[in-house]
Amino acid sequence: MKKLCVLGILVGLVFACKKGSDVLPDVFAGFTNPANFPEPEYDFSRNPVTEAGFELGKRLFYEPRLSRNNTIACGSCHIQSASFTHHGHDVSHGIDDRLGTRNPMPIVNLAWQREFFWDGGVFDLDLSPVNAITSPVEMDETVPNVIRKLREHPDYPALFKKAFGTEEITDARLFKALSQFMLMAVSADTKYDKVMRNEEGAAFTEAEKKGYVFFKQRCATCHSEPLFTDRSYRNNGLQPNRVNDIGRDSVTLNPRDRYAFKVPSLRNWQYTAPYMHDGRFLTLNRVLEHYRSGMVDSETLDPIFRQPDGRIGIPMTDEEKENLMAFLQTLNDREFVTNPLFAEPEMGGLIVN
Repeated sequence: MKKLCVLGILVGLVFACKKGSDVLPDVFAGFTNPANFPEPEYDFSRNPVTEAGFELGKRLFYEPRLSRNNTIACGSCHIQSASFTHHGHDVSHGIDDRLGTRNPMPIVNLAWQREFFWDGGVFDLDLSPVNAITSPVEMDETVPNVIRKLREHPDYPALFKKAFGTEEITDARLFKALSQFMLMAVSADTKYDKVMRNEEGAAFTEAEKKGYVFFKQRCATCHSEPLFTDRSYRNNGLQPNRVNDIGRDSVTLNPRDRYAFKVPSLRNWQYTAPYMHDGRFLTLNRVLEHYRSGMVDSETLDPIFRQPDGRIGIPMTDEEKENLMAFLQTLNDREFVTNPLFAEPEMGGLIVN
C-alpha cells in the first residue's frame, strides 16, 4: 500500500503565483488524496510532487516553446475554464491551425488513470506529452529541439535546478515536471463529493436523489463512482465518423476493440462540451438522446447496451431523463475550473533564488 496521502506534502512553504487573482493559497500542500477517492495509480515514489517541481511544470504547461514555431502550448488545447479540454472545438486545433481527429480529453484526476488518451495508447503519464510535442497537427516539434530551446532560455536552467537540484535539463525532468502539474489537477469538490463526505449542509434534492438512483441502475457500470469512469474501452453505438476512427483497435490490433473508446469521466461535463471522442454532440441532452434512441448496432457494440427485448440503448422516460440531468449537475466543480493555483503564470521577470 502506498502512503500517498503524505507524499509530496510540503506544509509551510510559501506559494507564489503571478497571474490571475489576489486570493491565492498561502501554503502549497502538495498532492493529497481526497477522502472519498481510491488510492492513485501513479507511482509518486519516483516523482514526488514538490512546490518547485509543480511551479516548473506549470510554467512548462503554458510554454509555447514546446511547439515548432513557439505558438502552441499544452494550455492552448487544455484550458482550465473548460476543465483543461478545448471547449467549443469538436477536435483539437494545433499548430498553424491544423486540425486533429479527436476532441482533447480533460486533464483532471489523472493520478487515478492507468492509460491515457481515447485509445489508451500511452500507459505512463510521464510519456503522454511526447504525443502532443511530436504530433504534426499539434506541436510539430521534436523533444531534442525542445530541450535545446529550454537550455538556451535565461530562466529555465535555474528553474530546473530549484526543482531537481542541478541546472541539467533532460527529457525525463521535463516530463516529470509536467506530470507534477497535471497530477495536482484534482477535482473532488463537487456537490456530489460533499454529499458523499457527509459535509455539513450538503444534501441532494429530491430530483437529484431520483437521478442518482437511476444513474446507479443504468449508468454506473461504465461511469463508476467516484471517478465516474471505469477506465475501460467500449463501443457505445456511435456511427463511425468520416475519418473512420477505429479507436482502441488502432492500439491493440484486436478487431474486437474496433470503435471502442475510453469511457470518459462525467466530472465537470458542464465545462467540457462538445462530447464524445470527436466532439460530435454539443449538449448533454443530445448525448442522452443518443443513448435513449440513437445508437447504431455493430458487431463490437458493448453488450451492456443490448436489452432483453432485442432493442439497443438505455431505456429512459422523460422524467427519468430530467432527474438524471439534475443528478449530473452535482458532478461539476466550479472551484476547480477557477482555482488560481492552475492559472497561467507570468512568463517574464521571474526571480529564482
